[in-house]
Amino acid sequence: MPMHGKRDDTVVHEREPFNAEPSPAALDGQRVTPTDSFFSRNHGPIPEIDPRSWHLRVDGAVDRTLELSLDELRRSFAARNETVTLQCAGNRRDGLIQVRDIPAEHPWGRCAIGTARWTGVLLADVLDAAGVQPEARHIAFAAPDVSQIAHPPQPYGGSVPVSKATAGEVLLAWEMNEEPLSPVHGAPLRAVVPGYIGARSVKWLERVTAQREPSANYFQAVAYHLLPATVEPSQTGAPEGIPLGPVSLSCEILRPGDGEVVRAGRTAVSGYAHVGADRTVARVDVSADSGRTWHQADLSEQHHPWTWRLWQATVVVAPGPLHIVARAWDDTGSTQPESTEQIWNPKGYMNNSWARVRLSVT
Repeated sequence: MPMHGKRDDTVVHEREPFNAEPSPAALDGQRVTPTDSFFSRNHGPIPEIDPRSWHLRVDGAVDRTLELSLDELRRSFAARNETVTLQCAGNRRDGLIQVRDIPAEHPWGRCAIGTARWTGVLLADVLDAAGVQPEARHIAFAAPDVSQIAHPPQPYGGSVPVSKATAGEVLLAWEMNEEPLSPVHGAPLRAVVPGYIGARSVKWLERVTAQREPSANYFQAVAYHLLPATVEPSQTGAPEGIPLGPVSLSCEILRPGDGEVVRAGRTAVSGYAHVGADRTVARVDVSADSGRTWHQADLSEQHHPWTWRLWQATVVVAPGPLHIVARAWDDTGSTQPESTEQIWNPKGYMNNSWARVRLSVT
């Protein structure tokens, strides 16, 4: 059975540490993802933290080291609400696994992504109070959850550039969807880094450090690197590769489901599209003939700058096997690569190839 208050149809990839994603039906048509349908990516056991004794330490290359309780954060800084989409770097990994096996990695489907309303304070305001010194180039996050995945085992951590941390969009959040954060989603405080892979939105946050170099934590310095396809999966500890930050442009089909049987005639197709950095989704195309011809989908309005865009289209289908594909375009005119073969990598990160479902039409 699913855990941590998740829906009964949640797909659980691992119970300890808890890693799970919702079903496509739970995400379809939901501009804001209910908390019981929000994916959960963890690298170690969920820590037990008493919010009454918890403090956030802000240190490093700052003029003033801060020690802030949750009440002090609330009293000292203006609260902000931001609607933000978070996406796991391994979202849609199952498509890459079909090209070549990726050992020891969870076969995430299309739903390791979600959009929530987050409440907290701006990281920029907290850093301003501490006085970030000119030599600082990165802001590191540290958490207490010890991961056995790391070599050697260590607490989870990561970092973002100072330019991102002070841009006025990164939150230190204590609420999710108007409710206090639950332990599985990072209570009492977590970072929410819009436009970046979910790995940088560190949960159970206990320390923020201004420093010259990126975090030396395993999950910043070694894991979450886009490795060349020539590297063997067993050698993924090698530090070569591209460190992941902003989310790549991608889209996915949530309805109908892969392998579904549908009736001939008009068939509704729907899904999501998302991109990171400071880009926006500009268009989604859908094809019912494997990409030979395309039709433009209807996009939802983007009321918030850091969220996905939902889309829907109607295609007319005839009896027989059917292959529907979808692709997104962003406001720079960039689009997605066609095939998973072109982007396979040994850790299965950033599968942003065309979305695909195969159906039977009766």
